[in-house]
Amino acid sequence: MNDTQDRATSFTPSRRGSTRRHVLTQMAGAAMAGMLGAPAFAQAKPVRIGCSLDNSGVEKANGQGLFAGAMACLNAVNKAGGINGQKIELVLADDKFKPEVAKANALEFAADASVLAMLQPLGTRQTSEIMDAVPGMAVVGPNTGTVALRKKNAPNTFWVRANYDQEVEKLIATAAVLGINRIGIVHSKDPLGTSVLAACEASLKAHNLQAAVIATTPSTISMEVEPAAAAIAKAEPQVVITGLAGTAPAFIKALRKAGGNSTVYGLSITASSLTPLGDAARGIGFAIVVPSPNATRFEVVRRYQADMVASGNKEYSLPSLEGYMNAQVLMEGLRRAGPGASRASLMAALGSIEAFDLGGVKINYGRTNREGNQFVDVAVIGANGRILS
Repeated sequence: MNDTQDRATSFTPSRRGSTRRHVLTQMAGAAMAGMLGAPAFAQAKPVRIGCSLDNSGVEKANGQGLFAGAMACLNAVNKAGGINGQKIELVLADDKFKPEVAKANALEFAADASVLAMLQPLGTRQTSEIMDAVPGMAVVGPNTGTVALRKKNAPNTFWVRANYDQEVEKLIATAAVLGINRIGIVHSKDPLGTSVLAACEASLKAHNLQAAVIATTPSTISMEVEPAAAAIAKAEPQVVITGLAGTAPAFIKALRKAGGNSTVYGLSITASSLTPLGDAARGIGFAIVVPSPNATRFEVVRRYQADMVASGNKEYSLPSLEGYMNAQVLMEGLRRAGPGASRASLMAALGSIEAFDLGGVKINYGRTNREGNQFVDVAVIGANGRILS
């Protein structure tokens, strides 16, 4: 657990008399407002933002990274005086990567008039439940690229990352340029996996290719990966695209144990789960939807690194950079909404964002557009786990 999370205080909400017990962790980004030279905080109510994501389940690496990055941004904002003279507080609810819990958390936030918006739900089904549960609140930066969710055209949901179709196309185009024509696919049997498979098949067709082998795992969270690994190893594709997230390390270990030597390409959601592989992760390629956290040629990365260090966190990662950028977009919406913003005025303000430069990555929304970012690149894990792009 990082230093930011160590400074959390916990409480259990009971404002609606619910018997359901879940712990909300309130992160008051810069609670020491007086010491930070922001006397206006004493007069204005804080702006509270809800955040439901996995802090203890199979996707906790992604969840904790997203949260740490968002907190680094908010700490910097609060230290500089907040937004329109108001401190920003981020309230975390651990949904343990369970869609039904994510929905319950969202409804709890919606019932609390002090919570203005929700930030970066994690997971396809979790995001689907949240965006439907709170139509009157902005949901900024969901951590999923599933295209079907974007086709809902939900006016309350503001996407900051590119979608999985764009990620898959980047990976397959990269393979094609390298002369690779035997490409395998492994995906889960759920909405995420269905989306990834459809994207792979469409991209392969566009490059006049066919999948050498398609293997499946039971679900996004299932560790039953051995049959899929055996099928991939037997077919011996040059590259296997893994449409898996937290279970990717287990699949890769099983693939190597089964004698499979295929190069592994993953989606952006795969990257943060690879740490347990250690040196075995070296050479794995994956799509990234934010710049490398080490790419200091980007202004946003330089600011991110400085704000992470100021928050007591020297570990840079793709999820934390994504969380930082998600929070930046939300802060811009709050600035535009002005003092005393409401849920409705915040949504309208976010919709007005066009050509907003985060520092090398531009965000474009509009009256009907909610997909703000098209950035996709390919990275490889190098020596000592360093991300190379």
